[in-house]
Amino acid sequence: MSKRHHPRRGSMGFSPRKRARAETPHIKSWPEGNDKPKIQGFLGYKAGMTHAFVVDYRPTSTTSGREVAMPVSVVETPPIKVAAVRAYQKSVHGLQTIGEIWADKLDPELSKKLPLSKKELKKKWDFTKNADEIRVIVYTQPKLVTGIPKKSPEIREFRISGGTIEEQIKYVKDILGKEVKINDALKEGDMIDTIAITKGKGFQGHVKRWGVKLLTHKNSKHRRMIGTAGSWHPNWIQTTVPQAGQMGYHQRTEYNKRVLKVGDVGEEITPAGGFPNYGVIRNSYVLLHGSIPGPAKRLISMRDAIRYQRGVKIEKPEISYISTTSKQGV
Repeated sequence: MSKRHHPRRGSMGFSPRKRARAETPHIKSWPEGNDKPKIQGFLGYKAGMTHAFVVDYRPTSTTSGREVAMPVSVVETPPIKVAAVRAYQKSVHGLQTIGEIWADKLDPELSKKLPLSKKELKKKWDFTKNADEIRVIVYTQPKLVTGIPKKSPEIREFRISGGTIEEQIKYVKDILGKEVKINDALKEGDMIDTIAITKGKGFQGHVKRWGVKLLTHKNSKHRRMIGTAGSWHPNWIQTTVPQAGQMGYHQRTEYNKRVLKVGDVGEEITPAGGFPNYGVIRNSYVLLHGSIPGPAKRLISMRDAIRYQRGVKIEKPEISYISTTSKQGV
């Protein structure tokens, strides 16, 4: 008799499937290096999706070198500001903070998130002599975005990579307290990772949450249920049993997204009538190949690709057309 077997439904690698602890995504790890010091991430707001005609840059694709229609995600990226510089030292317990320096002038909106010092502090950079890693604390400017109904900024920490520690310290001294634009972090043709909180779907049942099969129509009382809650021993329900619960609003990372275009004039990419549930883009923007997590208005954290190893040359993609037709009622 043949062995009855089927792959399990749903990955346990994402468990526990509970709501994210914050709507601002956190980044746990960073890739190594560049030739010159640069900030390794950026923040933006998801506006929506459209499509574009692009010459296929993938060498192993069946349409390589030909013009194809690609789905693209649009992220509005107003400038971020550098609030502080933080130095870390490696130890047996991991990275340990050895000191930080804050900018003298910070936006008053930042006081909604943390207390601001009213006096100028003397900047002593002596602690950076023993630093093994330099990072910057940045915050967004949602007041510049008409599609976002908030003024309170989000605060994140980004790593500085490339060059020596001395070159990195010189770089952060130049950007401390100033605006950093999307062109300083990304360029057209780069491969990045996007980290965001997915669209929340609330409390969902077994079938929708895990994709288990419906029970037979002869089953008593219910069909959208699991056939068994597990073995008799151990005599408790294990975590591997698919059950109803929270679905969506989880932090997820989309790896290896190609930057197709970085633009400064948002009106040129805004469709007729604006993006649904978002409106008009009035700042710089980024076009990414494919979809990214989250609904419109969600904060998107972008990072240099950490798993990208294949040999696609980083060149400026050839875009012949970007759709700006109305998305209303689609």
